[in-house]
Formats: sequence, structure tokens, C-alpha cells
Amino acid sequence: MRLKFNYFILLLTGLLFTGCREDNVIPFTTDRQVNNWIYQEMKSWYYWSGNIPENPDYRQAPDVFFYGLLYSYHPTLRPDGDRFSWIQLSADELKSSLSGETTTTGMEYVLYTVEGSSDVFGTILYTLPGAPAALAGLQRGDFFTGINGTPLTSQNYRSLLGASGTKKYTLGTLNEAGKVIAGSREVTLTPVRFQEDPVHFDTLFTIGAKKIGYIVYHQFFPSANNSDDKLYDKKLERIFARFKQDNINELILDLRYNSGGYVSSATHLASLIAKGVTDESIFCLKEYNPAITGILKKKYGDDFFQDKFTSLPQNIGNQLQRVYVLTGKRTASASELMINGLKPYLSTVVVGQQTVGKNVGSVTISETKKRTNWGLQPIVSKSFNSLHQSDYAAGFVPDIPSDEGHVLYRYGDPRDPLLGPALEAIAGTVTARKSQPPGTLPVHELLSTLEPRAGYGNMFEVLPPPDDFNN
Repeated sequence: MRLKFNYFILLLTGLLFTGCREDNVIPFTTDRQVNNWIYQEMKSWYYWSGNIPENPDYRQAPDVFFYGLLYSYHPTLRPDGDRFSWIQLSADELKSSLSGETTTTGMEYVLYTVEGSSDVFGTILYTLPGAPAALAGLQRGDFFTGINGTPLTSQNYRSLLGASGTKKYTLGTLNEAGKVIAGSREVTLTPVRFQEDPVHFDTLFTIGAKKIGYIVYHQFFPSANNSDDKLYDKKLERIFARFKQDNINELILDLRYNSGGYVSSATHLASLIAKGVTDESIFCLKEYNPAITGILKKKYGDDFFQDKFTSLPQNIGNQLQRVYVLTGKRTASASELMINGLKPYLSTVVVGQQTVGKNVGSVTISETKKRTNWGLQPIVSKSFNSLHQSDYAAGFVPDIPSDEGHVLYRYGDPRDPLLGPALEAIAGTVTARKSQPPGTLPVHELLSTLEPRAGYGNMFEVLPPPDDFNN
């Protein structure tokens, strides 16, 4: 019988190999002790464990020590190397962020500078319902040009936006010359601890005989932090039940900002979409380092390395001939796993920008005896689809290329430069399309709030409890 694990569990080598715990725990007091723990964990779990240095300098700070162990990517020397492992000072903060709980104003944005100018402005990508930004009336496509009364420039934007606490945002407007300028409205926002709902938006379109379901999904996680109620997976089920009842025959899955998350949620969403799958159909195959492969295989058999679909009554696969996936340059990891895993079962049309190219997964490792607060997120596996294909390390190249630009439309607006081409392809009326309105000034991207957050570009494995290895 294939084992299924329905929640994400932290692992550490001490429990893995001995299963022992001490009643009186003495915290680590030196970097050497922390680094010794890091080294043992990485030698056990790291996908490239055979490339870890044999005699590292244990006197270094833990983060420096960790990054020195990595088989880091280099375009010519190590093109197969690691681009995604990281370490974080607070394991608790790491774990909560991976489930969508962060301290935030509830908006994600991109900063731009106007070509030939030092002026800087922000474009809001989206706001989270119920968070401060949304409650203040901010929406996708809004602009801001200043912080606390000071206009943003290429010289001051980092200090103004990097400051903690409450900020007053000067909102901007697009003038007739296509330039974003300061408006008269200001909005004060204070960050709060907030849980994101990743199932952000859904709607239906009808074009002739085509009934089209559209869903925006921002990150793959099943539940709120510290919960195993599968709240968000169940929300997806309700949406697809409506899609099925409405007899949709086309689907658009918007993953343009989705940088990854839990493999379990990717498998769940794929189970609602794939055509003709059963509980025995393979969604993805996983490959680990040789040492941990031997342990896992001995304990669980070959089925452990296969993530299989689940037969769900809400599945709409038999109503579809294809699925359109909207992608951006930050679409990564579990989102790419979705595309790769669906391809053997359903024609998959990619619309947008080339994706990141992450075909590897990670686990969260913390010291469960609480002898250190550090948390590790190392790459531990490589993923393949049922045809054993994993050839997207450079990202998926879109079938219909399009860049959304900095003048955005609300989700569900057919003028959107990614949604519009997908609707036109479905309707069979593809036309030339520009991503920006006529006369819009050229700009250069400075940064995005989507990139530095914990979990960017990562795919989180679901592994068995450590005590299971000792039974």
C-alpha cells in the first residue's frame, strides 16, 4: 500500500539515525556547534552531497558556512549547480513564511525607473483581500510615487521602502504623455501579521460555444500556517466543482506570480485538471542523493519516489482538450512541476514569459531540540514527469509570448496582455497585441517584492516523520 503524507514535516539527521531525545537540552553556544549540525544535515540530505567540501572551516558564521558547502551554479563550470538552497536565522519564521503567513501590508509591487530619468514609481501587482492595502482601497494596477511625502528616486528608493513600520504612500496617475506622476491621494499602511489565501481569483468567460474557467493561484500551500485542515485545497475543489457544473470546456490557469510551494498542493491541483487519471497515474517522479535513496527505498519501496494523482469527483479533465497556463519570469518550481506533470495527460499551452527553470525540490530542516534557531532549506531532490522528462532547467519557453508591462489591468480583464491572448487563442481570433497602451514611456525594472521573500522559486517536499525511519 502506498503511503501518503498529508502535511509538511521537518527532518533532522539526529532523529533520522538514532531516534533519541534528551530531556535536558543545552543550546548550542558556539558557531562551531551550529556548523557541525549544518554539516551533518547537508551530508545526509543535500542533493549534491557528494560535492560538499570534506574539510570546511567550522569557525565561520553559520550562514557563510552554509553557503560555502553548496555546489553553487556557474554557467560554465557548474551549469547543473544549485541556484536555490538557502539558510534563515529563524526557523520558525521560515516555516510560517512557507505557508503564506508573513508580516506585510498585503501588497506586492514592482518598482520601475523611467528611461532617461531618476524618477521611480511602483506598480501594484495585487493586494491581499482583508490586508491593510486592500482595506485602504488599493488594487492591482495602482501606482505609487512617494513615501512619507518624499518622491521616490533611483538614489533613495531602497532606504525609503526598506524602513520598517508605518509608511504613507503617495499614489500616482498615468498622464496623457504616458508618464506616471504623483497624484493628490495618500494612503497610510501599517504592516500586520497576515495569512495569505493563495486561491486569489476565479471567474467564467463565454465566447460562442466556449465556456472558459479562469483561476489565479499565487502559491502552492494547502492550509494556513500551523493548520492541516486543507482549507485552500478544499477551496480549489469547490471552484472546480462549479467549473464542472457549468460545463466548461476550456481552462486558463494563471501562475504568472506563482513561484512555487508544496508538491502536495501541486499534485492536488493537477488532480483536478489532468485528463483520464486514476490513483495509480504518476504525476511526478523524484530523485534523491544515493545515500538517502537507499534508506527511503529500504523503508518504503519504489512507490515512495512517485507522487500519484488522486481521483477527485471535481476533476474536469474529460471536459478539456488543453489547458492554458499564464506564466511570468517569476513563475517557478511547483508551477513548472504542474506544467511538466500535466504534459503527458493534456495539451499544455504556455502564454506569457519564459519561466525560471527549477526542476528541483527542497525540505525545511530545523533543530527540533531547539539548540539553535537556524533553519535550512536545501535542495534535496530532482523531479521528472511520468515520461521521465525533466528538461526545463532553463525554463519553459512560452508558446504564445507576451510581457504584461507596467500598466496593469484587473484580474479577469480581457485587455490583460496575458489573459487576452489566451482568450483569443481559444476563440480562434488571435490579433497583434501590445503589452502597453499607445504612448506609454519606456521604463526599466528595479526590483520586485516577489523575489526576496522566503520560498521564492522553491518546491517543498512532503517527507515521512523522522521516527518512521527507525521503526
